[in-house]
Amino acid sequence: MSQHDVTPGPSAERGAPIALTNLAHVHWDMSAQAESRLAGDAIPDDCRVIEVRVAELRQLFHSNDPSPFRERDLDPAAERFIVDWSRELPTDAHLALVVHLERDAGPADEAVILREAILEFFGQREIAARRTLRDLFRRGRISLAIALAFLTSSVLVGDWVAGFFDESRLAQVFREGLLIGGWVAMWRPIEVFLYDWWPIRADARLFSRLSSMPVRIEYRGRPSSGAWRRDWPAVPAGGGQAPERVIGRQDAPDLHDHTPEQERA
Repeated sequence: MSQHDVTPGPSAERGAPIALTNLAHVHWDMSAQAESRLAGDAIPDDCRVIEVRVAELRQLFHSNDPSPFRERDLDPAAERFIVDWSRELPTDAHLALVVHLERDAGPADEAVILREAILEFFGQREIAARRTLRDLFRRGRISLAIALAFLTSSVLVGDWVAGFFDESRLAQVFREGLLIGGWVAMWRPIEVFLYDWWPIRADARLFSRLSSMPVRIEYRGRPSSGAWRRDWPAVPAGGGQAPERVIGRQDAPDLHDHTPEQERA
């Protein structure tokens, strides 16, 4: 049941009147509560929603990636979960991501930063997939040229050997062997242009859809619990950046303000 649905209890009789004033009041309270607990993009009705539940936002990202938050790679488990879910949906469906976050709301722009990081990640995946596809076609064209040259040479050499030995049994076997080898050489370019390219193209299209999907955060933690600081340790309690204290020569302590005897001790 969605957050805006109101269903009568088991004891309600079919056709029993419902107080419209109470229903409107309950609907308004639930809408206001839902609005205060959501952040990020609005999700259109025609989107197929992918839902992820985490305790902290940093669980979505690779812990060993030193890049800034917006450029950080997704955790492999999170990436696999989102991609596998999206593969099960229709290929023409619009996608959306809802992150159920088991903590209170953090900085005002954390939903924007999360969306930019996720969309940037899948945008780079799309670029990599299309680059892989271009490299595959380039190798396929080279393989095709080599295979055609080898097949042509095999046919010409086989015919020459058969004619030189006056169509002897051994010459026929040799010619058939060269012909088989020539067609075996065609196997790789045929595989590239018939089978290998379309899964990569499908991945590129999927990543393109994932790189443009709306992203929303649904907070499920207790308000003002301060749990969001584990995701944003540099943000002070007031919500702004902590002032940076600069120690000059007059304020800096003298690290050598002691006698040599005290230093040796």
